[in-house]
Amino acid sequence: MSFPLLTATAALPAIGAIATAAVPAARRTAAKWLALLVSLATLALAVVVLVRFDPDGDRYQLTESHAWIKDFGVRYELGVDGIAVALIALTALLIPFVILAGWHDADPLETHSSRWRPTQGFFALILGVEAMVIISFEATDVFLFYIFFEAMLIPMYFLIGGFGDRAHAGSDEHAAAQRSYAAVKFLLYNLAGGLIMLAAVIGLYVVAGNFSLQEIAEARANGSLDMATNTERWLFLGFFFAFAVKAPLWPLHTWLPNAMGEATAPVAVLITAVVDKVGTFAMLRFCLQLFPEASKWATPAILVLALISIIYGALLAVGQRDIKRLVAYASISHFGFIIMGIFAMTSQGQSGATLYMVNHGISTAALMLVAGFLITRRGSRLIADYGGVQKVAPVLAGTFLIGSLATLSLPGLAPFVSEFLVLIGTFARYPVIGIIATFGIVLAALYTLVLYQRTMTGPVKPEVSAMPDLKVRELAVVAPLIALLIFLGVYPKPLTDIVNPAVKQTMSDVHKKDPKPEVEAAK
Repeated sequence: MSFPLLTATAALPAIGAIATAAVPAARRTAAKWLALLVSLATLALAVVVLVRFDPDGDRYQLTESHAWIKDFGVRYELGVDGIAVALIALTALLIPFVILAGWHDADPLETHSSRWRPTQGFFALILGVEAMVIISFEATDVFLFYIFFEAMLIPMYFLIGGFGDRAHAGSDEHAAAQRSYAAVKFLLYNLAGGLIMLAAVIGLYVVAGNFSLQEIAEARANGSLDMATNTERWLFLGFFFAFAVKAPLWPLHTWLPNAMGEATAPVAVLITAVVDKVGTFAMLRFCLQLFPEASKWATPAILVLALISIIYGALLAVGQRDIKRLVAYASISHFGFIIMGIFAMTSQGQSGATLYMVNHGISTAALMLVAGFLITRRGSRLIADYGGVQKVAPVLAGTFLIGSLATLSLPGLAPFVSEFLVLIGTFARYPVIGIIATFGIVLAALYTLVLYQRTMTGPVKPEVSAMPDLKVRELAVVAPLIALLIFLGVYPKPLTDIVNPAVKQTMSDVHKKDPKPEVEAAK
């Protein structure tokens, strides 16, 4: 029996979460180091998964399958394709930086001893989220995926509601109320999507007789499972609704700005760079593979919603006064690009969407974590409270600039490659949608450069005149992310080689081929 590598990759952070929570209350520093070491060990396992995965091999590799609930055909089935491998690597890569960035976020507040913040619980919850996200990327049993798709809401709820941003305007009671509102809104939106998905999961079992993704997809492909058109469409909508909430897609997006605004910067990264990727990943793995005809039927409506997300999110980002909410609305715009690429039904679009998931995770982490360091120093999230920071903290300002330029997809940085592929892939089949979506790039340049100008340039405000520059721990968080943005921007081939074969198989699932370029005959 081979070593269960996929199980180990998900189980290690789960065990680490339990061990971290069990560290005695007085040993806060030990709990932090334990969580960091567990996250690094998980990253090492993710690298082993990446190395052992053969892009030219079988579609699902490193598979594991064990009976679980035999009476209902539920199995513990795991397997990864190129898309899952890339996202597991992204998750395992970001968690150590999230932990390092949040090193002091759950320390007791000396001036508010009654509001003691359980450090062990904070880091245990982060590891718990990591475990659930990784197994969600690995699960090839629909019911197993659903369990962890929903279970990850629990630790996220406590991270948002119990460990909110300390740079909150107003009284402690007002801040606590805002955090509670954001956490409950996050939970209710995602639970509503999950309940609708549960109905669709049950319906899928009634139709197919099991929950195995591979068996159902094979039965669909060879014609042994003939699903009625209306049935397939309703089941598709049930799955897609849950994934669109998680992604999030307009108009199901409104929980994200509240959650990111009230959470600490590392938890905000966890939300948008890690957890939300499960939604877009599931669209590729489940919606397109299980319901190919319904996916094509719904494509025009989904592309319109994605286009609205791109423009709407960017416009609201332009008008934001809160740094973290600006990044949240920018992420809504970026998720619109990802979903547009998925449903453009071209290999360029879907490859770009997969790259976008990875590159958006890295770029948003870089920008949000630097913004978190900035906010911690000043004690305010308001853009108007800053000015001239580059004169007193040039390294902080420089890293903030690179994160901002990555957000607007500057050529030479990783997000440019993915955004370019999405737009090319969309234009090839839906030129009008592709043209309108390019306005999102213009708006991105506006909100990111204006943000930098208002916070980093101009006269030095008295409140920031003594602001210290980035420390060694903070540089250890930001520098690798920036290096990765530059590397993947100049040389994305290692990533494209992994995801492109999986994208071709997804295109085959929906029986789509890339449109042939129209070449005008020579006169």
